[in-house]
Amino acid sequence: MRIAIVAPPWLPVPPGGYGGTEAVLDTLARGLVARGHDVLLCTTGDSTCPVERTWVFGSALGIGTGGSVSEIRHVIHAYDAAAGSDIVHDHTLVGPLYSAAIPGLPVVTTNHGPFGPELIDFYRAIAPRVPVIAISRHQASTAIGVEIAATIHHGIDVDEFPVGRGAGGYALFLGRMHPGKGVDAAARAARAAGVPLRIAGKMREPDEIAYFDAQVRPLLSAEITYVGEVERDEKVALLGDAMCLLNPIVWPEPFGMVMIEALACGTPVVTTRFGAAPEIVDDGVVGYLCDSGPELERSLLRAGGLDRAACRRHVAERFSATRMVDEHVALYERLLAGHPGTLAGASMRGAA
Repeated sequence: MRIAIVAPPWLPVPPGGYGGTEAVLDTLARGLVARGHDVLLCTTGDSTCPVERTWVFGSALGIGTGGSVSEIRHVIHAYDAAAGSDIVHDHTLVGPLYSAAIPGLPVVTTNHGPFGPELIDFYRAIAPRVPVIAISRHQASTAIGVEIAATIHHGIDVDEFPVGRGAGGYALFLGRMHPGKGVDAAARAARAAGVPLRIAGKMREPDEIAYFDAQVRPLLSAEITYVGEVERDEKVALLGDAMCLLNPIVWPEPFGMVMIEALACGTPVVTTRFGAAPEIVDDGVVGYLCDSGPELERSLLRAGGLDRAACRRHVAERFSATRMVDEHVALYERLLAGHPGTLAGASMRGAA
């Protein structure tokens, strides 16, 4: 197949540091090419994903810095470049709306965020025409009034995450500096348990800085430290040396890439039961699912005793890039087989 992937213009593919969606798109694009498909990645000029690429913006615009006008320009260029593709897999918001102007072009989209009040009307409007992919069963369950074409968990190339020994003697928080990520809860739990904590997080936007100054900075100490936003190699090293990933999210996160990255490094995950976390963490086997601060504290002290080899196997069996790519290919083929604008769709109608 000729597959066009439309990435958002906010971060490069793959991202240098923070950027779960863009990391997934890099893995998906490379995996599709490895299976013999022809992939066009519509992204920004500073992307380095080793597939055919096109762009209108020479560098990523940055999260929170662009608006609808920029995304519209990005999308128009992307769909012009995607002409002749068998299918377009769009990861923007504007793109599925714009695709109505191009009849006969099969388009599918993935929602990487929540089906919350701000977006549910959008997905209800496009779903009859553009199939929608969910990234977890919990996220799909919240898509009230939206038909979900498939639920496909994210995956990673496990070989890119070496297993660490967990010998650093610290728990690790890794993510964005945001109240929903539970950074302050992680710091309080670590302090109460007497476990050193390293906090590695993106902190660029004004609201992230304000949250850090008000809620996280007062909890820092010699044992609870903020190490800044880290690049990929440093992230992998921190994960491998950590006794556990402490991920006390307080919102229904649709997936949670950092959890499968930690498990791939052999590092158990201590988290809460929100969102997709129970789909990722087998409680008591590769981590602990907690309901309260005291549970987080107790689990921190127990996490080091979990089998790191089992954590690695868990990801290899359930969250591999191979599985993710295979499930996307199966969906593309199913959608093309029933699409009236494709040769496959025409053949099936003739057979019927």
